[in-house]
Amino acid sequence: MRRVSIVVPVFHNAASLPELMNRFSRLAEQNDEQFEFIFVDDGSRDHSFEVLENLARRDGRVHAIRLSRNFGSNAASAAGIAHATGHCVVAISADLQDPPELIGEMLEKWRQGYRVVLAARKEREDPWLTSLTSNLFWKLFRRFGIPTMPEQGCDFCLLDRSVLHALRDTYEPKGGLGMVLWTGFEPAVIHYRRRRREAHYGRSRWTLSKKLTYLIDSFVSFSHVPIRAASVTGMLLALLGMIYACALTFEKLFLGLDAFEGWASLMIVVLVVSGAQLTMTGILGEYLVRTLEASRRRPPYIVERVVEQQPAEEAQTPIRPLDESREVEIAEP
Repeated sequence: MRRVSIVVPVFHNAASLPELMNRFSRLAEQNDEQFEFIFVDDGSRDHSFEVLENLARRDGRVHAIRLSRNFGSNAASAAGIAHATGHCVVAISADLQDPPELIGEMLEKWRQGYRVVLAARKEREDPWLTSLTSNLFWKLFRRFGIPTMPEQGCDFCLLDRSVLHALRDTYEPKGGLGMVLWTGFEPAVIHYRRRRREAHYGRSRWTLSKKLTYLIDSFVSFSHVPIRAASVTGMLLALLGMIYACALTFEKLFLGLDAFEGWASLMIVVLVVSGAQLTMTGILGEYLVRTLEASRRRPPYIVERVVEQQPAEEAQTPIRPLDESREVEIAEP
């Protein structure tokens, strides 16, 4: 019997975990595949891992993994995928804004032969500013990064084991879902309405700084537009400077004007050009610092603890990274 692994990154989601597990259980009853549920606590400071421990002790399908600190949602998902034994893996958030019941439709697409199934947001109940900025980001990413990305983005997906094996040979810790679409496997897309986060499930930890970091990581990983824009800006400024110099020289030689006098105009030119140079240096720095991070090959996450019952005999070998040294586990004392 084929096995489905559901990976859930957890960060301060203690309130929503029991309800999420109840809906997962109903989902498993409605489908013929075997299920395992892998929850990865990404350094939560509430009692999320205590809840996960209780779930793992009550239900043998639950695997609770605790990371040593907060490494980010993508790293937590990668940790769960590395421990998955299923023929396919579903990644979903723990805040119940994405409906777990949609996994049934995703599995149907998988049974039809699709190796990548995306649950894409058609509408969202988030605040208007969040929706506006998110839609703008995804439009820019589709235009300059990966054209096959759904219009309003996606982080709820199903991946066949063959796709995960293809990604195993790459090392791009911050690639995220973009790496999945980069592989070229034709995705099946299911649209849904993303719900507003319920107040009793706590507030979102997806801060503005994290969003900006994700924005920069996405463009640096999949687009050359920023660096090319810097080059074009530099050439345009140089061209304007030469035109301006020629105009001033013409005025001085042929019109007899004191064209070279004027502290204000000189300072404007210096400030504009200096600002453009610093901007270009910053863009270069963004690419270089990520190259440095990749060359260091630090592990994208560190596993502190794993709570699980003995796996079923039919379980497959976990989908480990190609280089086992990338994942560090701290043994229990």
